[in-house]
Amino acid sequence: MPFEVETKDCTSLSDNELAEMADLSVDRELGFDIGFLSKQCEEWVLITTVREGVKLRGYSFCTLERIGGTPSMLIGLASVDRTAKSEQVLRHLIGDQFRRALLAFPDEDVLVGTRLASPQGYQVFSGLSDIVPRPGHKASGEERAWARRLAKRFGAEGRVDDRSFVLAGDGDPCGALDFDGPKVKEPEEDVVALFSDVDRSRCDRLVGFGWAMAEDLASGCLVPRSSR
Repeated sequence: MPFEVETKDCTSLSDNELAEMADLSVDRELGFDIGFLSKQCEEWVLITTVREGVKLRGYSFCTLERIGGTPSMLIGLASVDRTAKSEQVLRHLIGDQFRRALLAFPDEDVLVGTRLASPQGYQVFSGLSDIVPRPGHKASGEERAWARRLAKRFGAEGRVDDRSFVLAGDGDPCGALDFDGPKVKEPEEDVVALFSDVDRSRCDRLVGFGWAMAEDLASGCLVPRSSR
């Protein structure tokens, strides 16, 4: 059954849609319940959903904005159903948001930033350039500054370690890219090591970003072929 992908304004989400999203996520470790998701509608502009028939398989809140003049696509929260097709769903979610980024920022490189709760989510950066943090790379002063900028945008100013890129939690639920599945490829050990200081019990996150290059956005190579 083909996937149906839709991106729309968060303000147009109905109570039934929010309840459906909560049903997908509430029983997991990150615990995105309907109250928490309702607040996300106020913090982010766009919501992308992926359905397989009538079944919701994933959703992602994002915003396209300029941070200090830099075109940015910020993924505030995303959750993918734990099925054999999890990786396909993630590609469809992010692919549709890339299309929106191309429309908003034609002919410009776009910074893609998010918060990760586990190493499995690191594959959201596949195809991007200059990913930070990444194994074996010592972040430059400008890259560390981006960690601080993103932490501020995520409502956690002053709580990020700009060397490890770990955003310290306070025990309360916070946004993250929630991704895994029975056929999701196990992350490499050096990627897992990036999360060694992430304390999930207090809702720590790893702040990460990469660059979607203008030519890649324009050519559609960052978008899964089946959803073009």
